[in-house]
Amino acid sequence: MSIQSCSRTLIVDDESLARERLHDILASEPQIQIIAECGNGKEALHSPDLVFLDVEMPGIDGFGVLEALPPDRIPTIIFVTAYDQYAVRAFEVYALDYLLKPFDQERFDKALARAKAQISTEKSEAMSQRILRALEEIKTRPVHLERLVIKMNGHVFFIKAEEIDWLEAEGNYVRLHAGKESYLLRDTISALESQLDPKRFIRVHRSAIVNIDRITELQPWFHGEYRIILREGVQLTLSRTYREKLHELLGRPL
Repeated sequence: MSIQSCSRTLIVDDESLARERLHDILASEPQIQIIAECGNGKEALHSPDLVFLDVEMPGIDGFGVLEALPPDRIPTIIFVTAYDQYAVRAFEVYALDYLLKPFDQERFDKALARAKAQISTEKSEAMSQRILRALEEIKTRPVHLERLVIKMNGHVFFIKAEEIDWLEAEGNYVRLHAGKESYLLRDTISALESQLDPKRFIRVHRSAIVNIDRITELQPWFHGEYRIILREGVQLTLSRTYREKLHELLGRPL
């Protein structure tokens, strides 16, 4: 958030005249949004950015209000009280300022300016941390091909990964099968395997990759191998070398 954003502000004082005065002063501040006025500590358990907090109140005192808040939701605190003996304790609980009643406009303005600066800094830092976490998550998240762009016979074809039935190696090329069509692209089978989603595509042979959504049947074959039957009736061999990968993907032994 920028400095121009509104700070959710809570006024807590058991004296109605004191609350009214604070409200009148803050009402002219465009960056302040008063979310509540409370006459005692029990009413003060909101989630504001800034709190003008009296100390001695019925029920829960100002320090009790702070103790009742979750540690990760402690707002910026300015104590406003007629008692100067609580000043040391106020700063021990990390209050930003301590306004002693009666205070003048200049003293209040200084406290408010400090509060705005602190809130702006905290929110900017929090936003920066969220952005950094999001960027780190994006960096670590695997990126898989969503479509392939294939140039063939003077044409450019755009094939979605989900439309691929299977792929087979042909020398320095890979033939991609999608429905009744096939396309030839200059790449290696291993390079494509590393780019395709491993939850959808499985290497079944050193020269073939299959979209598991196209598999309709597995038939035991010779020497621990399997015959794979695809939706279009295509038959491929699942070699023993890659059987364990399919087992892991399906979540059950073959």
